[in-house]
Amino acid sequence: MLYLASQSPRRRQLLELLGVDNTVVDVDVPEQRMAGEPPQHYVSRVALDKARAGLATLADADAVVIGADTEVVLDDEVFGKPADAADASAMLRRLSGRTHEVISVVWAVSAAGEKHEVCVSRVRFPALDEATIAAYVATGEAFGKAGAYAIQGRGAALVEHLEGSHSGVMGLPLFETARLLAAVGVRA
Repeated sequence: MLYLASQSPRRRQLLELLGVDNTVVDVDVPEQRMAGEPPQHYVSRVALDKARAGLATLADADAVVIGADTEVVLDDEVFGKPADAADASAMLRRLSGRTHEVISVVWAVSAAGEKHEVCVSRVRFPALDEATIAAYVATGEAFGKAGAYAIQGRGAALVEHLEGSHSGVMGLPLFETARLLAAVGVRA
């Protein structure tokens, strides 16, 4: 049985696109970057912690638990979810006119072992004026999203160029996830 250790409705929707039945396992894992921890290591650690926490709650010996994390990174700074409108606006100002990375890591954990996949996408924003930033933040879409934007929504209009995985920027890279599921014996 496949389980998804995530509170994200987007991840559930994306996983369903692969045609695999799954059950959501609610986990609460601290998402705090350690001092000096490289961004990709941080994203991987959080995703693995989610998967392990999900597996720990289950009595199913055949369980495979997927844990994922996605973060926006610019100049070695990890942009989490904005705390409020001012924080969202500040993030968008920093991303304006720049290319940033979106790192997504997916772990599959079971009694048989642990495997993972990494997806790094590069996203470029054009120069954003204050009116554009304010209008986007006012939509409410920036909240609950790493880097204060949703590429699957109105935030797509902020993306000048994408090199990599659209679904990875959304929170679950489908190609890598499908490859990971095949590697652990989960078929659609």
